[in-house]
Amino acid sequence: MADQLIRATAAEGGIRAVGAITTRLTEEARQRHKLSYVATAALGRTMTAGLLMASSMKRAGSRVNVRVKGDGPLGGMLIDAGVDGTVRGFAEHPDVELAPNSKGKLDVGGAVGKGYLYVVRDIGYGYPYSSTVELVSGEIGEDVAHYLITSEQTPSAVVLGVFVGAQGVTAAGGLLVQVLPKAARDEALVELLESRVAALSGFTPLLQAGKTLPEIFEDILGDMSLNIFPETQILRFHCGCSFERVLGALKMLGVAELEDMIAKDDGAEATCDFCGTVYQASSAHLAQLIAELQGESSATV
Repeated sequence: MADQLIRATAAEGGIRAVGAITTRLTEEARQRHKLSYVATAALGRTMTAGLLMASSMKRAGSRVNVRVKGDGPLGGMLIDAGVDGTVRGFAEHPDVELAPNSKGKLDVGGAVGKGYLYVVRDIGYGYPYSSTVELVSGEIGEDVAHYLITSEQTPSAVVLGVFVGAQGVTAAGGLLVQVLPKAARDEALVELLESRVAALSGFTPLLQAGKTLPEIFEDILGDMSLNIFPETQILRFHCGCSFERVLGALKMLGVAELEDMIAKDDGAEATCDFCGTVYQASSAHLAQLIAELQGESSATV
């Protein structure tokens, strides 16, 4: 099944729900960054969370950056997700591995540790909106829900999951359910929703059982005037880096530094943190940059 995202409302528009399947893009991230089991789970959950949060943005080109910075052995993670369904990300220490936690599951919380969650929303114009909250558990889902409740004052439940085995990622995705202001005063509705989400054994078991996103919505919200939107958005791992951008960054180093690279290394190598792509700039490329800089300098004299 292709990675995808669908949206729905319930309770006469008082509840907003978004579901995402991110199996393929999480597997691509695992391969690109050579992620360990626990790092795959952590980064996969964070990328899914970013896509779920970006889904509420309206303006084309809007993006969400989510940075997780904990004191655990995984270090930090940074993901960039867009309203267009693209996402990219990386973990600071992708090869770290831990024993399963007391529940027999991948110890994402132990890998992340204590620290902070940083969220930046860029709506395409003006100054981006940023907010920071403390990590609640390091398990990502609870931390994102805490951010949404604390910083955006929206009661939210977030369920995220990644199942990774010897053959790679076989199931990944998540669910975001939010109670909007028009229904937030209905305590019985909020309690019912909380109990149903809490009753879920996780998200990946549902996918492994063959459940589709609409079926998952039906199980949770089917008796609450559920309205599933017909549009299905395709999700994918995508990075906008390019060789041209690398040359632009190298050019900013200046003539002296570029000449030093030619003399010592006969070129330059750059690796994109987000996607792991390695770019090689030959001495000829660097010489061309030097010529351009010298030409620009002469033109301004």
